[in-house]
Amino acid sequence: MSNTNFKKRILAVDDTAVVLTRILYTLQDAYDVITINSGERALKYLKENKPDLILLDIRMSPMDGIETLQSIRTMEGREDIPVIMLTGVEDRDIVLKSAKLGIGDYIRKPFSSEELIKRIRRVFDQENQKQAEKEQKQAEEERKQVKDDE
Repeated sequence: MSNTNFKKRILAVDDTAVVLTRILYTLQDAYDVITINSGERALKYLKENKPDLILLDIRMSPMDGIETLQSIRTMEGREDIPVIMLTGVEDRDIVLKSAKLGIGDYIRKPFSSEELIKRIRRVFDQENQKQAEKEQKQAEEERKQVKDDE
């Protein structure tokens, strides 16, 4: 497969089938979308796979989105995956708790397809910017090292 056909992989985790179907329908043309209906199953999937982004519902049971995110942040090689939290309620404490765990954004349900796409693009743009800054810093350090060695 050539790079021009490469689709970023998004893991959507929600215990509501209608929401997962809507996410899949909205994103499937532009992204490789994996849908999973529980936090536990998401963690099992993440042991073997690393998506480019996770859409994670806050209100799920028995393991809610915050617990799932806490577990993701402790998984080696998975701790840096950008996450957008999905929520059906406005709960300031939960939003603050998830922000402390390093979410890229959060979206209030019900959401429009356009809003979902816009938020995903914004998070990917932020990730691309971070990567570019990291590479630039690395190149500067290498140049400094070469100069110091001369």
